Amino acid sequence: MDGKKLLMIVGDFGEDYEIMVPFQALQAVGHEVDAVCPEKDAGDAVKTAVHDFRGDQTYMESRGHNFTLNASFDDIDVTEYDGLVLPGGRAPEYLRTHDEVIEAVQHFDDEDKPIAAICHATQILAAADVIEGRTCSAYSALEADVEGAGGEYYDGVTTDGNLVSGRDWGDHVEWISQFLDVLGTDIEHGQPVTADD
Repeated sequence: MDGKKLLMIVGDFGEDYEIMVPFQALQAVGHEVDAVCPEKDAGDAVKTAVHDFRGDQTYMESRGHNFTLNASFDDIDVTEYDGLVLPGGRAPEYLRTHDEVIEAVQHFDDEDKPIAAICHATQILAAADVIEGRTCSAYSALEADVEGAGGEYYDGVTTDGNLVSGRDWGDHVEWISQFLDVLGTDIEHGQPVTADD
């Protein structure tokens, strides 16, 4: 398999699982993932948050980990990347205010490059005007945001052209699987080796 070069845009208090899991899973199958954040450099960290339901009307937020960036937003050239990953959490509500983030998303959409967005990342998609006329998933409370941006809300994981979207980290398996399909990732497994071999 030829590995792809992927860009992941993250920020402070992005959802921990939605950053860590795809970052590691995509590398595990042979892709290169550059994680960047506006106004931060490679080696800097973003603070993550874990969002979970514990019987309340909405999710509860707990402090996650420090996630170290491995590239600097100011140094990247979006034309060199094959796909884009947008995690959710609280970060998208401020990331969408950065012109460079919006321009990056619009580049990937204009060039029909694969985009994977989950949970609150749909806020970035809406700000970039790339939802209109498409089916898009998001955290359930963002159904009105999807529809307000001209899209059709889907309650699950969905692929619409180059856009793969999911509701939250509970959708990871299907979301990452569909994204790998759109990327054209072909994973071949060799024969398992046991201790007796």
